[in-house]
Amino acid sequence: MNLTIPKSALDFFKKLDKNNNRDWFNEHKKEFKAIETEVKNIYTIIFENIKSHDDVDKLKMFRIYRDVRFSKDKTPYKTHFGGSFHRTKPKLRGGYYLHLAPNNQSFLATGFWEPNKDDLFRIRKEFEMDDQEMRKIISNKKFKSVWGSLLGDELKTAPRDFDKDHPAIDLIKKKQYIFTIKYTDKEVISEDFLKEVDNSFKAIRPYFDYMSDVLTTDLNGESLL
Repeated sequence: MNLTIPKSALDFFKKLDKNNNRDWFNEHKKEFKAIETEVKNIYTIIFENIKSHDDVDKLKMFRIYRDVRFSKDKTPYKTHFGGSFHRTKPKLRGGYYLHLAPNNQSFLATGFWEPNKDDLFRIRKEFEMDDQEMRKIISNKKFKSVWGSLLGDELKTAPRDFDKDHPAIDLIKKKQYIFTIKYTDKEVISEDFLKEVDNSFKAIRPYFDYMSDVLTTDLNGESLL
C-alpha cells in the first residue's frame, strides 16, 4: 500500500479550483473517486498510528460537497481533504485534524476548536485559579519547537464575571485553544510526512493530558466521571 500522500490529490484540487462547477466535476468524478479512495487509506493509516499511542475511537473524513445555503461563496465543492481523529470521550478531550490542500495550504491542527459553554467556563476558571501548569506546558522548548504558540479566537476584553486585569487574562479571554503546523506541498507528498504527522501528534500529549484532567474534574480536583 502506498504510504505517501498522492501528488494527484493536490493536482486535482488545483484544477477543481479553476473549474469549480458541477459539469466539470461530474466529468472528472471517476478520477476524484480513485484519488479519494487512496487518500482515505492514508487517513486510516494515520488513525491506526495514533491508536498505538492514544485512545482514539473515530476517524471522520469530511465530504467534498460544500454547504452553500448560508455562504456568499456558492462554489459547490471544497478544494481540500479534511479528516479528524476523535479521542475517546468523556475521559479524554481534544482532537486531531489533518487538512490537505494545494499551494502550500496543508496543515495539522490540534486542541479545542469549539468548546461547549460549560467546558469553556471550566477552562477559564482553571486559569483564573492557577495558570502555571498550562504555561509550563506551552512554553516547553521541545513542545514549542513542534507546535509553536497557542492560537485561537478570543474576546476583545474579559469574559463576563472575570477580572480584565487578571494576570492570566490572555488565556482566559480565549474562545479556542488550538495549535497548528503548516506544510508545503513538497513536504506533504514526501516519504516522511506520515511519520512527521504521527510524531507531531505524539508531541501534543502533555497539553491534551492536562486539559483532559481539567475537564474531567471540578475546581477541587474531584472527578466528574
